[in-house]
Amino acid sequence: MKKIGYFIISTITLTLPVTLFAQTRQDTGTAVVTLQQSIAFALRNQPQLKQANIDEQINERDIKIALASWLPQITSSNQYQHYFQRPAFIAGGVATGVGGSTGTGGTGTGTGVGTGTGTGGTGTGTGAGTGSTGTTQQNLAIAHNTSTLGVSASQVIYNNEVLQASKASKYSRQYYKQNTEGAKIDLVSNVSKAFYDVLLSQRQLDIIKQDIVRLRRSLKDAYARYQAGVVDKTDYKQATIALNNSLASLKQTEESIKSKSAYLKQVMGLNPDRKISLAYDSTALNTDAMIDTNQVLNYTNRIEYRMLQTQKNLDNVNVSYYKWGFLPSVSAVGGYSLAYFNDNFSKLYNDAFPTSFAGLSVSIPIFQGGRRLQNLAKAKLQVERTDLDLINSRNSIGTEYAQALANYKSAYTNWVALNENVSLASDVYKVVDLQYREGIKTYLDVIVAQTDLRTAQLNYLNALFQLLSSKIDLQRSLGTLPVQ
Repeated sequence: MKKIGYFIISTITLTLPVTLFAQTRQDTGTAVVTLQQSIAFALRNQPQLKQANIDEQINERDIKIALASWLPQITSSNQYQHYFQRPAFIAGGVATGVGGSTGTGGTGTGTGVGTGTGTGGTGTGTGAGTGSTGTTQQNLAIAHNTSTLGVSASQVIYNNEVLQASKASKYSRQYYKQNTEGAKIDLVSNVSKAFYDVLLSQRQLDIIKQDIVRLRRSLKDAYARYQAGVVDKTDYKQATIALNNSLASLKQTEESIKSKSAYLKQVMGLNPDRKISLAYDSTALNTDAMIDTNQVLNYTNRIEYRMLQTQKNLDNVNVSYYKWGFLPSVSAVGGYSLAYFNDNFSKLYNDAFPTSFAGLSVSIPIFQGGRRLQNLAKAKLQVERTDLDLINSRNSIGTEYAQALANYKSAYTNWVALNENVSLASDVYKVVDLQYREGIKTYLDVIVAQTDLRTAQLNYLNALFQLLSSKIDLQRSLGTLPVQ
């Protein structure tokens, strides 16, 4: 295993604080990071997770907005009006006739504040004649300046909409918290896979570099043997071909690492200009690939399933809302106002005429064209549809778990087999290289042994990456992927 670790992953124990991730363009240093540091940084800085946290805060504000209706609602209403032409309105009822400056006996017509028709006394000159009680109409004029200052208050005693908001607030908070948790699970999965992908590609690059060192040494030996006349030029030309192929693979792998590193920075939320170097213990890498395959699937561990359960609770709240929608809305109301009238603006606020009241406001929905019943039927159908979503989710989770478990077991078997191949290919290469130097084997045998060794090492790394990725998928399907 030590030999394998030499070819695959060098142990790096340096652990740097999180401040290495400071996203400043002036800092051009390279941060050496572990998987745990990468995940911790992503959980603090990834924009999509921040958006999920903001959505949770927005929902909290919406809840407080809806629940604010339970508190007293106080409103101040103030008004001032100036009439260039005074409006008048007709008031009818039982009143006493009002005389004017002149009047005649019997049925008289007076001028003054208004006109009154009555039967009674007489009056001449300046004065007011009082007639007998009768039915009158008065044309009442309004002052040129009017103003009202008032305040009103209401307190909900019962309101179906406010009651619904109160019931739904619990499940609404739960839903958005679960949404944030789901975003964390996605983030941890993406960061882990991207980290492993870059890490193992870097180890592949190390293997290719080691292969290039061997090929250059072989090329040098083959050319020296050719110069000595021991072999023909075929050997060193074959060595040149193999070296060129490895150099091409080296360039491809280097460019691939750049692309994969850029994706890792993206899912981490790291400044793309910042350079990072990945650190991991080779022993821990092999250990982390292991998982207990005898775990029992529990649907409620899956965040998607729990979110559907929460959605069903919200749908049931809507059913309750429409079911009791025929109940009246009751509120306590009250108000106090001051009225001001005067033709002279400077004296408008000298005299106030107060008004105050308190009472109950009751709103009863009598007939709405069947809207409530249709909404109730719709809400029940939505609950039924969510039930079907839960059934479909259980089926999908079961299938996903079966596939993830099969992939992990297959990847594990492949990883164990390729691990053994690395040891075998290494031993074969050493023996063949020694025999070639002693003139027992041809150079073609050396090239084949070198190719087999490099292929075994690269295949092993690919198998290890597949095993680690399949483990993450299996943990997600079980709902046990840690998000911290």
